[in-house]
Amino acid sequence: MALMPIKGRVAWIFTEENFDVDQIVGVKNIKITDIGELSKLAMQSYDPDFACAVKAGDVVVGAGNFGYGHPHYPPLRALRHLGVSAVVAESFSPGFWRGEISMGTPLIACPGITTFVHRWDEIEVDWEAGLVRNRSSNATLPFESLSSADRDMLETGGLVPYLKRAIAEHATA
Repeated sequence: MALMPIKGRVAWIFTEENFDVDQIVGVKNIKITDIGELSKLAMQSYDPDFACAVKAGDVVVGAGNFGYGHPHYPPLRALRHLGVSAVVAESFSPGFWRGEISMGTPLIACPGITTFVHRWDEIEVDWEAGLVRNRSSNATLPFESLSSADRDMLETGGLVPYLKRAIAEHATA
């Protein structure tokens, strides 16, 4: 199984180093479990029209150590619900990385990405070539390769499907 290219617009660029993703929905809202309600709150302090502007397949971009802090799942659940397909960042906080890869969220570590794109640029993540293509400027930027375990986890859709596949393969061996 291969990872399909990600094609979408840059819906937002978080330029703050060590960005705490809880700010996406607001710390006071982090315990909301209704995904519809949570999604309505996503990005309100950054762009009140974000939920109306984002389209399925769009990506968010972040600076270094993206996801720093307490890597809670609700902020990215809300973004995924709105259609965000991936996060491309200069680098990621290790705890955030592990949690979101386990949830099946494509994360792409791409040094230089925050100055390579502008909001609403059309980009493509080409897993096989190891490149982010800015289709708006016709430029490319290499990204860091995934480990084989992370790639396998993303290909299967996250930790639970990954483990189910491993158990099934072990049972037939």
